[in-house]
Amino acid sequence: MSETGGLITPALVDLYLAPEDKNEALRVLAQRLVAEGRVTDLDGFLADVAAREAQAPTGMGDGIGIPHCRSPHVTRPSLAFGRSARGVDFDAPDGRPADLIFMIAAPAGADDTHLQILAALARRLMDPAFTGALRDAESPSAVAARINGEEAPTAAPETTATTETAAATETAEAPETDTALETDAVDGGLRFVAVTSCPTGIAHTYMAAKALELAAARAGARIQVETQGSAGTTPLDPEAIAAADAVIFAHDVEVRDRARFAGKPTVDVGVKAGVNRADDLIAQAAALVADADGGARPATAHPPVAAPSAPAGEHWAQRLRTYLMTGVSYMIPFVAAGGLLIALAFAIGGYQIASAPSVLGHFDWTSSHSWAAMLFQTGKTSFGFLVPVLSGYVAWAIADRAALAAGIAGGAVSVAVGAGFLGGIVSGLAAGFLVLWMIRWNVPRAIRGIMPVVVIPLLSVAAVGFLMFVVVGSPIASAMNGLTDWLNGLSGSNAILLGVLLGAMMAFDMGGPLNKVAYTFAAGVLTTAGAAPDAGSLKVMAAVMAAGMTPPLGLALATVVRRRLFTPEERENGKAAWVLGASFITEGAIPFAAADPLRVIPASIAGSMTAGGLVMAFGSTLRAPHGGIWVLPLIGSPFLYLVAVAAGTVVTAALVVLLKGMRKSAAPAASASSIAGKQPAAV
Repeated sequence: MSETGGLITPALVDLYLAPEDKNEALRVLAQRLVAEGRVTDLDGFLADVAAREAQAPTGMGDGIGIPHCRSPHVTRPSLAFGRSARGVDFDAPDGRPADLIFMIAAPAGADDTHLQILAALARRLMDPAFTGALRDAESPSAVAARINGEEAPTAAPETTATTETAAATETAEAPETDTALETDAVDGGLRFVAVTSCPTGIAHTYMAAKALELAAARAGARIQVETQGSAGTTPLDPEAIAAADAVIFAHDVEVRDRARFAGKPTVDVGVKAGVNRADDLIAQAAALVADADGGARPATAHPPVAAPSAPAGEHWAQRLRTYLMTGVSYMIPFVAAGGLLIALAFAIGGYQIASAPSVLGHFDWTSSHSWAAMLFQTGKTSFGFLVPVLSGYVAWAIADRAALAAGIAGGAVSVAVGAGFLGGIVSGLAAGFLVLWMIRWNVPRAIRGIMPVVVIPLLSVAAVGFLMFVVVGSPIASAMNGLTDWLNGLSGSNAILLGVLLGAMMAFDMGGPLNKVAYTFAAGVLTTAGAAPDAGSLKVMAAVMAAGMTPPLGLALATVVRRRLFTPEERENGKAAWVLGASFITEGAIPFAAADPLRVIPASIAGSMTAGGLVMAFGSTLRAPHGGIWVLPLIGSPFLYLVAVAAGTVVTAALVVLLKGMRKSAAPAASASSIAGKQPAAV
C-alpha cells in the first residue's frame, strides 16, 4: 500500500519492547518519535495520548493495542511500532495483553491526505494476514516495509477461518479511503447501512467499518458504511439509505445528520462493539428486520447466534455534558455580539438608553442618542436568541437536525414564560430525547419519508410546548426570579465566596465543561440585570471574566520570570498567552496545562480564585459578556478590576514557578532512579 510511505521508519520499530507497564511502554515508543523529530515535546505528547486513553481503552483484542491521538506536538503523521514478548495490558475486551502495539501520532492540523493514510492503516489492522506478518517479521526494516506497503504480501499464517471468510476478507479489502463503502453480497440478501465514529476519528472509526463489512459478507448481506472520521466524510447515498432494511450505528460521538435514518430499524452501540462484535451486530440488525416484517423472510443467509444487547459506548454523564457544551458553544456568539452591542450603547447613551423609543421611526443620523438606541435595540434582539439557540442546539446534539424545531420552539417558550436559560436547558434536553425516541420508531414504509419533515416536528413541537407552558415553565421562572433577587442582594463575605467559587470553576478545565458552566451562569443572569448599574448580575460577570483572564496571563508572566523552567515551545506559547489572556481567552493556558497538569492547573485555580474573590470584594461590574481589557471603559471601578486581575496573575505565576522549580530540584534523584532501571513515570 504505497500511500502509507514514510509513515514509519526502521528507527521507529522496537521488536523487543521490554516494559510490561502501559505508561512505560508508551514512553519508550514516544521517545523514538522524539528522536526522529516526529514529536517536539515528549511530556506534552504523552499527556495527549493519556487523555485519549482516558476516554476509552485502546486495546482491540487479538493481541493488538492502538494508542493514538491528535497532538500539536506532532510534526507529521507517524507510527511507532512495538512488539512485546510478554504483552502489555491495554484493557482489551478479550483480556489478552497486546503483543503488537501501534502508536499512531497525528498532527493537530493534519490534511486529508495524511489522515486518509492513517485511516487506511487502521483498516489493515483488521486483516489477520497483515498482523500475522508483523508477528513473524525478523527485522525493523521488514516491519517498516510491511506497514509502508513496500513489501509484497507473504502467505498468511494458518487460521481456522473458512473459505467463505477468506473470500469475504478479499472482497472487503479493496476500498480503503473514507468513502461510503459497499460490500458485494448474495443477490436477495439483506441490505444494511452503517455509520461509525470515534472521538479522535483516527483508528476505531475505520476498524469498525472494516469489521462490519467483513461480517456482512460472511452473512451474505450487503452493507454500506459511512465513516465519520478525521479523513473527511462522504455521506451515504440517500437511495442506499432508502433501500436499506436496517441501520447500524457504532459510535462514541453523535452521528451527524441522524434524521436521514428516521423510521429505520436501528442497532445503536459504541464503536468498540463495532470492532469486536461485528457479527453479533449484523445478527441483531437482521433480527430487527425479521421482527418488522413479521418473520416474513430469513434473517441472513447464514445466521449467527444472536447476542445480548450491546453496552452503551459512553457513560450517560459524559454524553449529557457533551449535549450541554454543544448548546453553549452555539449560544456564545449571540451572547458576545448582543452583550457587546448593549455595553457600547450604554457607553454612548448612558443607562437611560434602555427606555428609548424604537429606532424604526425615530432614527436621527446625526444624533449619538439614536445610534446608541440602535445599538441597544440590536443587541437586545440578539440576546433574545440566546435561550432558543441554547435549547435548539442542545436538542440538535442529542438527535440531530430533526430536533432543532422542537428545541428552538421550546427555548422561545421558555423566554415567553420567564424561565430563562434554565428553562432553555430543560426544553433542549426534553426535545432532544423525545425526538431521539421518535426517530427509532419502526414505522410503515409509506410514512418513513415524511417522518423527519412532518410527523416528528409536529408531534415534538406540540409536546415540548405543552411541557414548557403547562408543566415546568412556571416553577423554573420562579427559580430564576429567586436567583436574580439573591444575586442582586449579595454583599460582603457571600459575594466574595461566590467570586472565589466561580474563579475556581473558570480555571479548573480552561474552556471545558466547568468553565462553560460558570460562564453560562454569568451570561444568563447578565440578561436579568436590567438598567441598574450596580446589579449583582453585573458583578458576577466581572468576576467570571477576571478569573478567565488570569490563567494565560499568569503563565505568560512565569515564562518571562523563569525562562529556564519552560521549553522553547512553551516560551513561544507564552508570548501568545499575553494577548489571549488580555482578550479573555482562557484556552491560552491549555498548552501549558496539557504538558504539566499537576503543577499548572492548581496554580491557575489559585490565581483565578484570587481574581474572582477580589473583583466581588471591590464591587466591580461588567455589562459586556466578553472582550477582556478591550472593554475596560465598560467596567465599573476599572482600576480596582485591573488590580484584581494583576493579583491573580502574580499568584498563578508565583505558584507555577515554585512548583516547577521543585520538580527541577528533584531531577538528579529521578535520573539516578532511571539509571537503576526504574524509569520515572509520566506526568
